[in-house]
Amino acid sequence: MSPTQDLSKLSDAELMRLEREVAARHLNKFPYFAVFWAFSNLAVWLALWPLVFLGIIPLWLGFIIASMNITLSYLPSHEAQHDIIAKPGTKLRWLNQLVGHVSTIPLVLPYRVAKVTHMDHHKHANDPDLDPDYSTHADGPIRALWKSVKNRQPRAKGGFNAYGEMLMRIGRQDVLLDGILYQIVHYSILFALAWSGYAIEAALLWWLPRHIALTYIQYYLSWAPHNPGLSKGRYRDTRSFRSILGNIGSLGMQYHVIHHLHPRIPLYRTPRAYWEMKPILEARGCDVHEL
Repeated sequence: MSPTQDLSKLSDAELMRLEREVAARHLNKFPYFAVFWAFSNLAVWLALWPLVFLGIIPLWLGFIIASMNITLSYLPSHEAQHDIIAKPGTKLRWLNQLVGHVSTIPLVLPYRVAKVTHMDHHKHANDPDLDPDYSTHADGPIRALWKSVKNRQPRAKGGFNAYGEMLMRIGRQDVLLDGILYQIVHYSILFALAWSGYAIEAALLWWLPRHIALTYIQYYLSWAPHNPGLSKGRYRDTRSFRSILGNIGSLGMQYHVIHHLHPRIPLYRTPRAYWEMKPILEARGCDVHEL
């Protein structure tokens, strides 16, 4: 594909061929950093507890690091959800599943819940009745942040409650049980720590950082790449966008349109794939912004 080639006159079949050629250059790349990220991030978060309890680092510093750890805990699992580390039946499948399960422990999000609901999001993106992440849609950034908090309140209709309703609808009560067990264990640990005299530590190393992380993740992984969330379809349900925090600060989501089109492209390859595919995306009528 020439940089000066006019793609507007190509047929859908010709555009698809070009799109697949670009995607093929970025598929089947092992995400070494995501694997390292999963285990090192969890290790740092676990290390904070003895470091704070023993007075080696102050609680305020532990709180900052814990907030970063938990915010960063989702993306390695996201790679595993799409079998990017290893497909079913391959030698490293155990590693794919291990990363998926352990990386989201600080987020209190079971791997099976994350995977099943995320696959349904891909299938029904922006559908108000079927997209489990639709409750994150909002008119503007401030309302998006507020909705994230609101959806985690008791008896809220969105957020994890929407996940529960979706799992019940598709008959995956077994996966819903994972979420219930995670919550029981999470709050049991918090209660035990508070009972033992470590209530402030529990709040600032896990409870509050988790809520900060969930708000940040839902803003950048759900609201921003789908806003305004009014269109459905392969080339209409997501977009590229510019974040004031850059691609790293937005958790790699500026190029989320690539992920929805070709979910098995590793996160670290999406920027390159985007720039190579951008003329095709424009010819397809995607919501593509200058980045």
